[in-house]
Amino acid sequence: MQLNEKLLEALSDLVRINQDRVEGYIKAIELTEDTDLKALFQRMSDESRTYIDQLNNVLLESGGDVGQGSSMSGKIYRTWMAVKATFSGHDRQSILSSCEYAEDAAQRTYEDVLRSSIPMPYSIRELVANQKGALRSSHDTVKTYRDLEKIPH
Repeated sequence: MQLNEKLLEALSDLVRINQDRVEGYIKAIELTEDTDLKALFQRMSDESRTYIDQLNNVLLESGGDVGQGSSMSGKIYRTWMAVKATFSGHDRQSILSSCEYAEDAAQRTYEDVLRSSIPMPYSIRELVANQKGALRSSHDTVKTYRDLEKIPH
């Protein structure tokens, strides 16, 4: 299936935001000592690896290049997360807030692709929408963990 250049670019952006997400969660795993968060972040990193594979398959099948590199917003996010951790320590609240910030960026990227005027075959729109939905669930999980940290123990 031959896809237009704008769609190939949009799909590559989704690959990059997922690559950023993998790298962000690897960083988060390094910053926390909490085993429950390490397991959660590993699951989310694995989730994005699956999405990268799915998107790259579509790109390859359509004659495009496999998405490479990471997005500018992702690089900014990882830098921001490292700086924030330096100043605020490695506490659960700070790490979870940083992760929620990244999940918001992923949601915006997926939303931009879905709302764009780029012609998109139904199968690709469905793939992107399904990934966005699953990422929304991950966002909500991070937010729930973060909100639990606000409750005095």
